[in-house]
Amino acid sequence: MDAKSAVGQLRKGKKPDWPANADSFDFSQSLDGSNEILKTFREDFVVPTKAQLKRKTLVDDEKTAAPASSPNDEIIYFCGNSLGLQPKAVGEYLNAYLKTWGSIAVNAHFAQLADSPITPYQDMAADCSRKMSDIVGACPSEIVAMNTLTINLHLMMAAFYKPTAKKNKIMCEWRPFPSDYYAIESQIEWHGLDPKESMLLVQPDEDYLITTDNVLNRISQNAGELALILLPGIQYYSGQLLDIPTITAHAHKHNITIGWDLAHAAGNVELKLHDWDVDFACWCTYKYMNSGAGAVAGAFVHAKHGNNERYIGLKGWYGHDKSSRFLMNNNFRPTPGAQGFQCSNPSIVDLTCLSASLSVFNKTSMAQLRDRSMLLTAYAEHLLSGISQRNITNGKAPFRIITPRDPRWRGAQLSVLLQEGLLEHVSTALEQNGVICDKRKPGIIRVAPAPLYNTFSDVWRFMSVFEAALGGAVSGLCGERVMRP
Repeated sequence: MDAKSAVGQLRKGKKPDWPANADSFDFSQSLDGSNEILKTFREDFVVPTKAQLKRKTLVDDEKTAAPASSPNDEIIYFCGNSLGLQPKAVGEYLNAYLKTWGSIAVNAHFAQLADSPITPYQDMAADCSRKMSDIVGACPSEIVAMNTLTINLHLMMAAFYKPTAKKNKIMCEWRPFPSDYYAIESQIEWHGLDPKESMLLVQPDEDYLITTDNVLNRISQNAGELALILLPGIQYYSGQLLDIPTITAHAHKHNITIGWDLAHAAGNVELKLHDWDVDFACWCTYKYMNSGAGAVAGAFVHAKHGNNERYIGLKGWYGHDKSSRFLMNNNFRPTPGAQGFQCSNPSIVDLTCLSASLSVFNKTSMAQLRDRSMLLTAYAEHLLSGISQRNITNGKAPFRIITPRDPRWRGAQLSVLLQEGLLEHVSTALEQNGVICDKRKPGIIRVAPAPLYNTFSDVWRFMSVFEAALGGAVSGLCGERVMRP
């Protein structure tokens, strides 16, 4: 199979022509050994073994200390949309931080050891912003590494949500992740308004998809009441990638500020936040950007806003320009650009982990990762379709994929909606076989092969376990039905 041609088809919204042996393990291995377009960075990550997944103590025994002798010893990790695997560079960077702190102490704010991978502490946030710029398609001055996702959402809304008696509504999606919902709800309440009246939810169609036309129509119909729009780049439940540039342009046509939660999009799909004229965006870095649980987050503020002091609503010492920050004269002078939105001294440990994870992205590009991701996900979709057809019972398929079938409108995730009653059976069987992927009740399993470290062989191995788990779950469910009085 010509991987380059297949990716070209996917980028046009078409499915590749899979060969007759595409369902075989040998074919998956052939893709893993293919040309540069399918290059993996798996060797840059710590992939746990099945024995390590069962670890109960930090002390190694014979099993947990043993390296994987074959890929079958490793877990199948399709949960990078919740928490990315650990880059090996994190250990190196953290050791450098500890040695720096232990050697030059407070002087490390302004000095760097000659062979260290980390910058002086005062420069680390800006350095991480520079390294994230290509990932989200922005100028380094438009990005800031700070806080966590929900805090950054609050800061952005404190700056950009300016309700009036007439225009006070915030448009959001039908099923916001709690980070978004609670932040939007409390911002509305903070202004003395009723969330039931001031939250405008965009509903999906019968296939769980938020169509672009629906969003545009809702904006047009409610333009006179909308003070802000906050939508997800990728909807976490369905895995749908929204049309960010089209929706953003339409919001601006009606003079409405629009922000994006990119928690599931940053490091996953190609973004061009500056060129798309996005007002602001927020994202976490522990999913596809692999910086560790609860890692420092990122925010984007377009250059057209970044130098305007009236947008910086909540001032803090670290938002003060670095050149005069230590004068301590209490005369606030914001750092130009997004970094003027900083409040607190950032966690250097968090920034060290982020810097380490970004060093892996420096070896590739988002375009190359997107190529690989599109083919990985398309291969997963192809195998899932075969499993569905082979396991039809009483004319009914055991699951359906609710993620868009058009590869241009999804990232590295396929949301598989199981028949009622199957989720617990299937997810338990997956765990027992060393498979980690995310489940969302009442019936969704989110299958997410991350392009940095997952392989086509991972996809094939997952499908083998999944089909066996599905068969056992369907048999068990049918048995329960027969036994009921």
